[in-house]
Amino acid sequence: MKIAFVGKGGSGKTTLSSLFVAYLADAGKPVLAIDADINQHLAVALGATEEEALAWPTLGDNMALIKEYLRGDNPRIPDAASMIKTTPPGRGSRLVRPFEDNPVFSTCFRQLGGVRLGVTGQFDEDDLGVKCYHSKVGAAELLLNHLVDVDGEYVVMDMTAGADAFASGLFTRFDVTFLVCEPTVRSIGVYRQYADYARDFGVRLVVVGNKVTDTDDGEFLREQVGSALLGWMSASRHVRAAERGAARPITELEPHNLETLRAMRATVDAEQRDWTRYQRQAVEFHLRNARAWAGADLADQVDPEFVLGPQLPVESA
Repeated sequence: MKIAFVGKGGSGKTTLSSLFVAYLADAGKPVLAIDADINQHLAVALGATEEEALAWPTLGDNMALIKEYLRGDNPRIPDAASMIKTTPPGRGSRLVRPFEDNPVFSTCFRQLGGVRLGVTGQFDEDDLGVKCYHSKVGAAELLLNHLVDVDGEYVVMDMTAGADAFASGLFTRFDVTFLVCEPTVRSIGVYRQYADYARDFGVRLVVVGNKVTDTDDGEFLREQVGSALLGWMSASRHVRAAERGAARPITELEPHNLETLRAMRATVDAEQRDWTRYQRQAVEFHLRNARAWAGADLADQVDPEFVLGPQLPVESA
């Protein structure tokens, strides 16, 4: 399953995504996590020091490697330079499994607390005024377009805040999107905007409340989002301790909050991916980009007879 965490800036989506990742890892599940937020805090939230997080290799800095590896010997892609963030896989492309060994994972990912973690990277001084953040997130989008995960594997991404997630087709790459929502009017506004944008793309959008302090907060969320609300996280000494640098086992999280994590996992496990739609949407957004800015000739990268899925062979190199 591929899972995204989105929400208003400051809603606690990085905290909740890190708790969910830790919950899965504690259960012995294989987890690949990607920090695709402009504020890169997931590594620290999972237990890395600030120094370790700053030294983490980034996907954004290794875009050339990622493109060269993924294009394989696809005859529709003559060189890595011709690939863009939305380039879909086709016959001859190199597909990857989330827990295999390959040059991309060896270069860009590291193990942390039983989790394989990659980060898109922060803005560098040379990026300021020149690039948008999606030039870095595009590396993650390319990887997900070529990633074949199977039952029992979890891929979790901490996304950019607010509606920025809609700047590319990345928002369609997930089986479940958890929107972290505070009991505030502003946070509800972000939910409604996200739900409106996602409505026509089959996005499975599930709301998880955060920073809920009393029954009034819970009732407010339920009144505003209705059946989309799965549950909520209440004030947590466990989380406060982690924010002070005193990490504790996930099993010491408060019972109510653990139950919310359990419900989130059950929601994810109940989903079934439609691989045909998954490939079709990748192609759709690639063609949109080709028409809008990348050049109509990039439409030739689309292999109309190819459908990504677990039935395809995956060869590491």
